[in-house]
Amino acid sequence: MEQASVLDQLANIMGGLPAAQAEQVALLATRIKRERGLRWIASVGPQTEAYKSPADCLLYGGQGGGGKTDLLLGLAFNEHRRSLILRRQYTDLSAITERAIQINGSRDGFNGSSPPKLRTSEGRLIEFGAAKSLGDEQAWQGQPHDLLGCDEAVHFLELQIRFLMGWVRSTVEGQRVRTVLATNPPLDASGQWIVGMFRPWLDITHPNPAKPGELRWFVTDPDGKDMEVDGPRPVAMDGRMLIPMSRTFIPASLRDNPFLLKSNYQANLDALPEPLRSAVRDGNFMAARQDSEWQVIPTAWVIAAQQRWTERPPQGVPMCAMGVDASGGGTDPMTIACRHDGWYAPLVEIAGKDIPRDRIGTHCAGIVLSYRRDAAKVIIDMGGGYGGGIYEHVCATIGKEFTLGYKGAGDGMGRTHDKQMAFKNKRTEALWRFREALNPDQDGGSPIALPMDQGLVADLTAPTWEPVSHKGGMAIKVESKEDVCARLGRSTDRGDAVMMAWSDGLKQANIKDGWPGYQRGRQNKVVLGHMEARRRR
Repeated sequence: MEQASVLDQLANIMGGLPAAQAEQVALLATRIKRERGLRWIASVGPQTEAYKSPADCLLYGGQGGGGKTDLLLGLAFNEHRRSLILRRQYTDLSAITERAIQINGSRDGFNGSSPPKLRTSEGRLIEFGAAKSLGDEQAWQGQPHDLLGCDEAVHFLELQIRFLMGWVRSTVEGQRVRTVLATNPPLDASGQWIVGMFRPWLDITHPNPAKPGELRWFVTDPDGKDMEVDGPRPVAMDGRMLIPMSRTFIPASLRDNPFLLKSNYQANLDALPEPLRSAVRDGNFMAARQDSEWQVIPTAWVIAAQQRWTERPPQGVPMCAMGVDASGGGTDPMTIACRHDGWYAPLVEIAGKDIPRDRIGTHCAGIVLSYRRDAAKVIIDMGGGYGGGIYEHVCATIGKEFTLGYKGAGDGMGRTHDKQMAFKNKRTEALWRFREALNPDQDGGSPIALPMDQGLVADLTAPTWEPVSHKGGMAIKVESKEDVCARLGRSTDRGDAVMMAWSDGLKQANIKDGWPGYQRGRQNKVVLGHMEARRRR
């Protein structure tokens, strides 16, 4: 009897009298495994769909209890010769290895020494690993596996996942290779990368959304970014032919798992506090994430600013400032944010590989000035030592009054809007001022309008803050860029460029006559507050 028909019988029994027919279920499962030579069978529904999916990279999961871990093990036991199954920490592997021994039927072939591994009687190798810190994933470099299974994938850093995917391969003719990312939705900014990687399924702003299980095809463009293409046909890019890889997302829920459906697990999920309930019980990738208690900028404020955005700036509003997150070439891009009062143009990103190392300053300065309009002020990040050359050339061209070197470690000025707290440094001041500008509860609402950009949302909502003692009082200290980048495994260039563009330059609130009095080539009189005027003397 074919596997599908037997599984249909299994589904009918589970939907009818599961309590009374538990023994029949077990007998049918044993029969399927015996007839098909399988150690494990998938549950009817999403788990079977995921098992059979032809996608090169599959995102599977959502709700707790959907059989994510079992899918990884089932594929390893039935379909693959060399498998690597990972959790972020080794201490989280015990339940997986115990389940693997159960599926195996004994401890034969299992070696619990770190890293654990199991070799089946059929000669299949299943290795279990972890990558707690950025760089740990490199221990698997050069070790090919035809299945990469990452359990609770959003606990990993995106850089770790993409590195590990680079070693998914096989020299055995006809052997299927694939990556399966099994996970619940992310709870904070560190796992937000999953939305960007699977945008057609998870990002509500995507112009061409994909259905669950639908294949979409991607290549990596010269800048190292995902680019969706029409299909599996090779794509010519920069003189090379690139072979697209397929991705899909298949959501899973507790109701799809007949072995847990009639247990008390649903009550456990219902009792979870937020945001765990939205993530584990509801499996909502867009709603599950909850802001950290110490997050500088609330996520809802950024999304609201994106909803206010229009394709063009308000009529008559000039370009007021440009934030430039500098690059030293290599893999780091240069990012430019152009601001027309509170309206931001889509961000400009120049790939690091396109920046000549022998003339970084002149080259980048030329690009910056090519985007400049209306005597806008140019704010250049001086951290990391990359902005110095750009600053010198821009300053020599447009003058010091229109050029500002941004130093995040410099002294913060003034106090918060409610006058309660000072700022530990310039980075803290700049981010907090942008937070205040995004606040929808201010008089007249927020003036900020941001382009639809999932990476920008992740960048702006990543930094946290803490209260610290400062000059005999209390001050706000925002997490340093270095610490944020180390925590996320990536840089926050997009958010930093947007924040810098707000940190200086003209704003409607500071223009005495408002924008209708704006004339190209003439500097408007800026009304300064008492503290700001004293600082600029």
